[in-house]
Amino acid sequence: MSRIAIIQVRGIIGLKKPVKDTLTMLNLHRKNSCVLVRADPSSVGMLTLVKDFVTWGELDKETFKELLKKRGRIAGNQLLTEEYLKKNAKLSFDEFTEEFMKLKKELRDIPGLKKYFRLTPPRKGFERGGIKIPFSMGGALGYRGNKINDLIKRML
Repeated sequence: MSRIAIIQVRGIIGLKKPVKDTLTMLNLHRKNSCVLVRADPSSVGMLTLVKDFVTWGELDKETFKELLKKRGRIAGNQLLTEEYLKKNAKLSFDEFTEEFMKLKKELRDIPGLKKYFRLTPPRKGFERGGIKIPFSMGGALGYRGNKINDLIKRML
């Protein structure tokens, strides 16, 4: 089992209630927000329901570490720091990244850390096909595999 990064690409105006509820359960409340989930059957089931509004793929260690350093926020919209992490989780960024990717730790193990990451729109925009077309056809939606890491790095 691995970690999946999910990024909301489209807004929620005019959505049906089950889709809106699923996005809420995934903690996706705005465009360009990102959550990290385990690749288990319940998460995959949720992704099939919201596939027309999000993009997702397998997260790697380096991207997760950058995401945590640059976009990790604690209460009061403060940036997550190495000192805060060592004081509250007793781990450094590198150690926490290792434990998280091995599925031994979760984001909730850091007290006060927000469970989602707010990203900026990607530098040089989304793919040429636009945000209403699947990634497999040149658009921005749906499953991207390891290419999600490139997108996240452009959105940091």
